[in-house]
Amino acid sequence: MLVNQFLSRSVDLYPGKEALICPEGRYLYREIGERVKEFSDLLLNMNVNKSDRVMIFLENSLESVVAIFGILEVGGVFVVINPQMKSKKMEYIINDCGTKILITDRNHLEQIRDVLGNCNSLEHILLTDTDDEEIITINNRKIKIISFYTKKLSESRNQTLSIVEPDLASIIYTSGSTGFPKGVTLSHKNMASAADSIITYLENTPDDIIFNVLPLSFDYGLYQVLMAFKFGGTVILEKSFVFPHHVLQRIKEEKATGFPIVPAIANILLRLKDLKKYELSTLRYITNTAQKLPKKTIFSLMDAFPHVRIYSMYGLTECKRVTYLPPEKLKAKPESVGKAMPNTEAFIVDEQGNKITKPGVVGELVVQGPNVMVGYWNKPKETDEVIKPGNNPSDRWLYSGDLFTMDEDGDLYFFGRKDDMIKTAGEKVSPKEIENVLYDIKDVLEAAVIGVPDEIIGQAIKAVVALKRGSNLTENEIILRCSKNLENFMVPKYVEIRQELPKTSTGKISKKDLMDT
Repeated sequence: MLVNQFLSRSVDLYPGKEALICPEGRYLYREIGERVKEFSDLLLNMNVNKSDRVMIFLENSLESVVAIFGILEVGGVFVVINPQMKSKKMEYIINDCGTKILITDRNHLEQIRDVLGNCNSLEHILLTDTDDEEIITINNRKIKIISFYTKKLSESRNQTLSIVEPDLASIIYTSGSTGFPKGVTLSHKNMASAADSIITYLENTPDDIIFNVLPLSFDYGLYQVLMAFKFGGTVILEKSFVFPHHVLQRIKEEKATGFPIVPAIANILLRLKDLKKYELSTLRYITNTAQKLPKKTIFSLMDAFPHVRIYSMYGLTECKRVTYLPPEKLKAKPESVGKAMPNTEAFIVDEQGNKITKPGVVGELVVQGPNVMVGYWNKPKETDEVIKPGNNPSDRWLYSGDLFTMDEDGDLYFFGRKDDMIKTAGEKVSPKEIENVLYDIKDVLEAAVIGVPDEIIGQAIKAVVALKRGSNLTENEIILRCSKNLENFMVPKYVEIRQELPKTSTGKISKKDLMDT
């Protein structure tokens, strides 16, 4: 199945059903389909060809959703960019993937105007907040600006256009810990397979209403729209989680059934003193990925929402999703992310690439399935480093770079990133082990452990924590608590207390930023 068929199928089946609720209004499937048809005709008139890259640089909005499906309809490849991205990184990405058309608004255009003259592939800019056409000159380059809502019916719509499942649908740029991001290329088959598997274990139906505050540039946020349109549900698209009381009130008013979160959102929710007053009786499930929820946070969520099924999940952009833990196992195994999702295989290998079958042994997680990416855009060497042949000629094994263990039942436990491991005094230390102990300390809200240079032991262990408001917990007390639960070489040498920890655009704690400060 093609990703653009997610929408066309639901338009046929549920034309009068609400598909999208967003700041711009409420839209039926029929109305979304009509807008996508108009926009795809505009793209055809602009000579967008199969596999051309079209970039979306907007907040979560109606236009973002219409653009995604309109681009797919003409065989193009959509590239959704975080609306907070700075100009130099934008310049790199536009040139890296050869963006032909940029879709944005005047505010975001000004944010990156200074670098557009260096983007030779860029031919047109579509603005969502203008009715005019103009030509701008930047660094002696002329770029045509057209309204996103220009209506030009195609006189020669390409009826022979053939789009097949192996064709590229999207490039998602990973944030990366160092340097410029890599473009993860995903085919229609990759995305449809991932959506099918997730819908299966979440048991989604057309009655589901998903409340999404995550940016569409984050694959976790993007798939909320894709999946809802695939199973004929409704998605409520918010721009952010800046005002949690507003979000909770909207979930209640709209009778939302699904709420995808990241740990940063969970922490904000659990800080609210009056959380239980909202009585979110229609909420059926909460999902979490991007970063593992601490055990303490999981139990607090279960207490706050006793009727809600909470799914702990693990994934990476290169294959979207890998594992999930059935909610009925959560109380007994709060540290686990479960087993591979339907139509996906996940296993642990040692440094020689041999499968590990013994419980408790640490190894790298390898993923195989139709959801595994095509590769990194224009980076064959980097692709070959993570996608390798397996035991059979057709195997494509994706090496995740993440270390895991498993228990006697085969359920998986995240141990740490291979490149995060701290080498101190001749010992290899997983930051995750220390972070688990830190999160068990009553007043600790957020915690991250990093290695810092040390002339004697190579790397010293440093813990950075954020505490509950009004806490009197000191650095020395934190070190003392750690010493009671960890081996001596694992006890942090340094502890720093901050009001909050830096986050990436996807809500993960940014260890890179911690190391840079």
